[in-house]
Amino acid sequence: MSPTTMQSPDAPILGQVALSYCPIIDSQRNVMATRLSVFPLGHARWLPVGELLTAVSQVWPADGPQVVLSVRCEGLLADLLMVQPSANVMIEVPKFMACDPVHRDSILQLADNGNTLLLSGRPDQPLPRALLGAFKYAIIDLADERRLDGGPVPAGVTRSIGFFQEGVQTIEQMEGAFRRGAVAVLGWPVEETVMVPRSGGAPRPDLQVTLQLIHLVHEQAPLAQLEATLKFDPALAFKLMRYINSPVFGLTVEVTSFSHAVMLLGYQRLKRWLSLLLVTAGSDKNQRPVMYAAVRRGLLMEALAGEDCSPEFRNEMFICGVFSLLDRMFQRPFNELLRTLPVPDGVYQALAEERGPYHAALDLVRTLEGGSGHDVRETVSRHGFQMRHVNRALLHALASAFQLG
Repeated sequence: MSPTTMQSPDAPILGQVALSYCPIIDSQRNVMATRLSVFPLGHARWLPVGELLTAVSQVWPADGPQVVLSVRCEGLLADLLMVQPSANVMIEVPKFMACDPVHRDSILQLADNGNTLLLSGRPDQPLPRALLGAFKYAIIDLADERRLDGGPVPAGVTRSIGFFQEGVQTIEQMEGAFRRGAVAVLGWPVEETVMVPRSGGAPRPDLQVTLQLIHLVHEQAPLAQLEATLKFDPALAFKLMRYINSPVFGLTVEVTSFSHAVMLLGYQRLKRWLSLLLVTAGSDKNQRPVMYAAVRRGLLMEALAGEDCSPEFRNEMFICGVFSLLDRMFQRPFNELLRTLPVPDGVYQALAEERGPYHAALDLVRTLEGGSGHDVRETVSRHGFQMRHVNRALLHALASAFQLG
């Protein structure tokens, strides 16, 4: 099922909570799981845990990827501890609930049932050995990290379980966390300062053909010119043929010519594919999380546009999200980078000038990347979005990202 026809998760609870998400990135810089944070809205007195799990299962089925539920509502989390989610649902338990004897049996039962539990925060008192053994990982915020200086481990500080580092915002912080033995880091390391290159800013040689094709598609160049340009990069041509013959298209015959592939895709879908290719190329593994973030931003921007918008508007929203981290990838400011990369006016305004028809959605997408409940609610309200629509779009985009692989 393609992302455009996929049924979005929907349940009344999606109008009663604010959601945000962040990736859990392992030492190989791959996304090993997603953390979904759930914040109650002010008017929510009781939240049905069954509806939450149903919505989650539509994105993360039992045989699918792993998800960490970080529920910031004590009542809803207590209900969650009492039920049996599928084994791919990991549950984050804050220290104050882990230390409360009321929840001891529920925590132990979940661990016995095969659910992975994460201890969030450093308990004021050591947990009983049996209870500590129920947690596979601890979540340690970078602000609370006691080993940042690289010196000897402080006296009395031991870690009997693996840990995830929270609060990571840059590649340097990510590398430091892994040097200290972190199993994974939480969040996209995208808050880098964009440097202006000394060399004059020529595009990377390995992306020259991709950039040239984007120019040609933008100018609606003849098919023969596209085909002639594509032949300069056999690897790119191979990727296009593999893509067009993938199960996504459900073709009954194999496509063997470049011109046939371009005709089947059409110019809009070809530009979308080239845009994805531009942000996912490269061999630097530290850039991999930034690439993943860019793809998810594109899918979320498109989902926020909604089905009622024109295909052109949805496509431009997608490209805006996908290109929103190009300045980090290429270490060039947008006003310079976009001189060599043609984009619609609205995309340029959002990326280079922080204004225009796509700016509100881009601002929201950034906030949904690990934002607090207060930040998400404030941004949704300021830009006139509906929380239920935003939550449905977020879950839809994450499901679409899994389909892309």
